[in-house]
Amino acid sequence: MRYPRTFSHIGLSVPNLEQAVKFYTEVMGWYVIMEPAEVVEDDSAIGVMCTDVFGKGWGKFRIAHLATGDKIGIELFEFPENEKPENNFEYWKTGIFHYCVQDPDVEGLVEKIVEHGGKQRMPIREYYPGEKPYRMVYCEDPFGNLVEIYSHSYELTYSEGAY
Repeated sequence: MRYPRTFSHIGLSVPNLEQAVKFYTEVMGWYVIMEPAEVVEDDSAIGVMCTDVFGKGWGKFRIAHLATGDKIGIELFEFPENEKPENNFEYWKTGIFHYCVQDPDVEGLVEKIVEHGGKQRMPIREYYPGEKPYRMVYCEDPFGNLVEIYSHSYELTYSEGAY
C-alpha cells in the first residue's frame, strides 16, 4: 500500500554537544526531550543497536535529543574522534547536505544564527520575484551543518497556483 510517510527525525554530528544544545534551543527554539547522555559499546540494547549501525569498535559517543515545534526529532551526536571536513558542502556527493526550517522572519533568524557563531552563505533570495512572497537563504550552524531557511511552507513554495 502506498501512502506518504511522516518525517520522524534527523541526526546531526557536532563537535561539542553542550554548545549544540545551547545553539539549537536558543536560536531555533527547539526543546530538549532527552538531556545529553553517554552511549557505550556494550551488550545493552542501545549498545547492540549502535554496533549494528557503526560496526565493532566504535567505543562510545554522547547524544542528546531535541524536538521542533512540529514534533520532528533532532538527534545530536558527539563522537570522540569528531572531524570537521575541510569542505562541508560537497553538494555533488550522495547524502544529506542540508536541512530546512521555516520562519516568516527570515532576516531575524539569519541574524540570530550569525550572532551565535553560524554563517550566512548567500543573500536572501525570492523564489518568484514580483509574483509571490516566498524567500529563502542558506546558512551554516556553528558546527558546519547547512541549514536552509524558507519564509513559507515547502508545499506552498513548490505548489503551482498556490497562494
